[in-house]
Amino acid sequence: MNRWVLQATLTERAAVRYTPAGLPALDVVLSHLGQASEDGQTRQLAFATKAVAIGAITQRLQAMALNTPAVFAGFISASRNGRGLRFHITSIDSTS
Repeated sequence: MNRWVLQATLTERAAVRYTPAGLPALDVVLSHLGQASEDGQTRQLAFATKAVAIGAITQRLQAMALNTPAVFAGFISASRNGRGLRFHITSIDSTS
């Protein structure tokens, strides 16, 4: 199963583009600050990740103000250029 859920803040948003199939696509950057437990130890986490939304979900991301926290869910795939991974957002839940 390939499912990723991330509580993060929308920190960057590019202009809407369109896929060859004509679907809207929106590239964004999500930033996460938090903690995780690893082998009984608390670990501080701070990172940013590139993400993309394709289809109707792009409208929701366009309407979000930058620096808005939310819970983003979706899946991970290889980047278009084959270097690294990209988070594909399929749902967004407000954290407020």
